[in-house]
Order: sequence, then C-alpha cells, then structure tokens
Amino acid sequence: MANVSVADVRNNFSDLITRSQTEAVFIERRGQRAAVMISPAYYKRMLEALEKAEDMSAFDLAMEEEGPNIPWSQVKSDLGRV
Repeated sequence: MANVSVADVRNNFSDLITRSQTEAVFIERRGQRAAVMISPAYYKRMLEALEKAEDMSAFDLAMEEEGPNIPWSQVKSDLGRV
C-alpha cells in the first residue's frame, strides 16, 4: 500500500499505474486520502465480492419474511415454466 501526493501522481502517473497492479496506491490531497488507484482485476474482484455479500444479505432478509413457503414447482408453474 502506497501513499502519494497529487503532485507525485502528476509527475509519476505511468509508474503509479504499474505499481497499482500489485498494490493499492492511495492519493492524498492536503494530507488527506482523496482517491485510490487499483488494478482493474482487483476492482473486478471487489465488485464481485460486494455483489455476493449483497445477494447473501437479500437472501437472509427474504428468509426472515413471514408467510407460507411456496413450493418451487408452483413458482415454475406460475411463471409458465413447467
């Protein structure tokens, strides 16, 4: 994990892109983190993990709902997919 200033980003952009392929590069403005540079592959993995966590949360919420369960065969029939 690297911390660099906005000025360093301007002066070393290409090198920082290369560095971001193996570690997160935090960009600071006035001593505060303002952005982060990561590889596209790592970004994709993060999004997939977030989507999975959201799906699990939605499943948990659905399981907490009151009411009768509907058999899968009935759901398929209702959707016209017997």
